[in-house]
Amino acid sequence: MHCLDSSFLIDLLKGDDSATRKMKEIEGLGEHVSIAAPCVAEILVGAHYKGGAIVKDTLDLLSRMEILDIDAEVAMEAGRLGAELLRRGHPLPTTDLLIAATAKRHGHILITRDNDFHGIPGLGIEGY
Repeated sequence: MHCLDSSFLIDLLKGDDSATRKMKEIEGLGEHVSIAAPCVAEILVGAHYKGGAIVKDTLDLLSRMEILDIDAEVAMEAGRLGAELLRRGHPLPTTDLLIAATAKRHGHILITRDNDFHGIPGLGIEGY
């Protein structure tokens, strides 16, 4: 299963060709997609800021996805990953740590164009 990062969803909403192709590829596999709860907040901030039809389009897109909650296990993994990345000199924002830990915990591949996720051990990543 695939977990979609905020960057992918934003590009998809903007009609980016590579994001659209990737989504069709995933759908062609018959897979449902998921999104980590922190991604929902990230993209809705932008949607509500812009207002208008973008809010409706964003909510419509989100309604077709499984939203993966943050629980204690995800929070603990995010903390562990954050400390490991700090030791390596590659800190990540807490939101990204929660997204990575959520995808990792559920065994989902994270679809993103954000290179910061590539340093996270055990996280499956696909670009587009």
